[in-house]
Amino acid sequence: MQICYVGIYFAYRAASAFNKNHKYMKKHTMLFGAICAVILAFGQNAKALTFGDANDLGTVMFGIPSGDADRTAYVNHLIDMAPGTSDSALGQTFSRSLANPGPGFPNYPDAVFALNGTSTNIDLGDGTLYSYLFAKYDGPNAGSEVWYVGGQSGVITIPAVGLAGQKYGLSGWTLFGPGGTTTPDGGTTAALLGLGLTGLAALRAKFGRH
Repeated sequence: MQICYVGIYFAYRAASAFNKNHKYMKKHTMLFGAICAVILAFGQNAKALTFGDANDLGTVMFGIPSGDADRTAYVNHLIDMAPGTSDSALGQTFSRSLANPGPGFPNYPDAVFALNGTSTNIDLGDGTLYSYLFAKYDGPNAGSEVWYVGGQSGVITIPAVGLAGQKYGLSGWTLFGPGGTTTPDGGTTAALLGLGLTGLAALRAKFGRH
């Protein structure tokens, strides 16, 4: 949200400067472009998922057995539950969070197994590949968390220990498709606007003088 405010503020200043004096527009647009470049650089840093955040779909206790087919079944059962409900099935206890990200209940597409990993850093690619992330914590001692990751891109991080309030280490994770479309976030939008204004200032500097 702060990124959007920065973009709006400097876009306004640039437009105001243009109305008052073309010379000052160049100064403001170059400044805005530089700031947006910094914003874009920070926006590409790893984004963190946490327990109970807006993408957290809920927990599976305990997520054992934990083969690929088992994990797929667990995720599909959880996403078919209404937000804020609990259920016992498949030998597990499911707790669906109140969060309802993405297409929302009851419109979540079925999970399709994609790949496994063990690192807390996870590369989601271009944002069109995956929809769900299942993370298992310390075998029988903790449990499993499920996040919705549809539309997210680049590298994300997940907690190294869990579940919430616990200190059991991450055993591994599984990503599931089918994925979907993605749109630029506020930082990317601001950066693109900044680049456009910077280009405009450069063109005026080169061709605008007679």
